[in-house]
Amino acid sequence: MKNQQKGVKASILMEQYKPSFTKSEHKIYDYIQSNKQQVLYHSLTELSESSGVAEATVLRFFRKLGFKGFQDFKFLFAQEISVNEEQNHENTYVEKIKNNIVHAVEDSYEIVDTEMLQHTIDAIDSSDDIVIFGVGSSGIAALDMETRLMRVGKHVSAYTDPHFQVMRSSSMNQNTVVVAISLTGSTKDIIDAVKIAKDRKATIIVLTNYIKSPLTKFADYVLLSSAKESPLDSGSLVSKIAQLFLIDLICTGLTIKNYKEAEKVKMEITKNTASKLY
Repeated sequence: MKNQQKGVKASILMEQYKPSFTKSEHKIYDYIQSNKQQVLYHSLTELSESSGVAEATVLRFFRKLGFKGFQDFKFLFAQEISVNEEQNHENTYVEKIKNNIVHAVEDSYEIVDTEMLQHTIDAIDSSDDIVIFGVGSSGIAALDMETRLMRVGKHVSAYTDPHFQVMRSSSMNQNTVVVAISLTGSTKDIIDAVKIAKDRKATIIVLTNYIKSPLTKFADYVLLSSAKESPLDSGSLVSKIAQLFLIDLICTGLTIKNYKEAEKVKMEITKNTASKLY
């Protein structure tokens, strides 16, 4: 954050720069001031649409304030709101976590598009070259999906290193299916790799919380979960469970579609791994 003094609040920075705001920048400012909690859960695209301002203008707004981008702003703004509201109480956090997990699964269930889910299952089923991308917390979900698909007999590889993702994308073709996992849909490393994959004619499946994001612009199929998190909650268990819920739906659907073959592979895996147990 090039122009910020250490410890300066995001709200104070906006007030300091307010006299120099353009008409469009005032729209962004007014929306943020009226929707402080909601903004923490917005993607860049959602903020752009909600404030009625182009994405490029939104980015310029935050860079004028001295931030690298929207995510940079949200991190500082979330700290400010968290301190102001003092929501974290020792005697309630256990129940709060339980409720958040339950709501994440229930809310994700409510927004599952069964037709889109079936298209996703069919695309993965018809491909012998399945690649999964995820970084950070979403990389953990990618590795779990790799294991699940291997257990139903699919040829699949998960990549969590951004450099390897770009390298792998460069050798894809129209027979490749990419599953890109990103909670925000705004992770630059994933977007860079997916853009290359799209240029190589690969089929792109996106698992995310945001239907409108930089990543979904490249998607052939989008499956949504519902566990939006603020920057201070990044990588939370709740978000992982929402991602794993979608992965479980895909892998269970594949198993049902190819039940006999899936059971055969499962038995072979069980037999061949039995010697690993005492």
